[in-house]
Amino acid sequence: MEEIGREIRGKFPIDRVGMIHRLGRLEIGETSVAIVATSAHRAAAFEACRYAIDRLKQIVPIWKKEYFEDGAVWAEGEGQTHVLVEARK
Repeated sequence: MEEIGREIRGKFPIDRVGMIHRLGRLEIGETSVAIVATSAHRAAAFEACRYAIDRLKQIVPIWKKEYFEDGAVWAEGEGQTHVLVEARK
């Protein structure tokens, strides 16, 4: 996430950027990530935040366990496509 912060500061005319990702069990609809950017102009801050969340999904190794009625799976972030543990049948 620090790498993403450096990318953002080099790519967008912003003053500061902060990112935090929550750990632990989350209920559906709960916030898991917050990204804040400060800038003289809001468009730059919005663009920096959009870039940050897209990069986070691509390169940060975020693992999540998804629960279903018939079992659960461990899934990687958006940049990965394989499931690590199959659901019970």
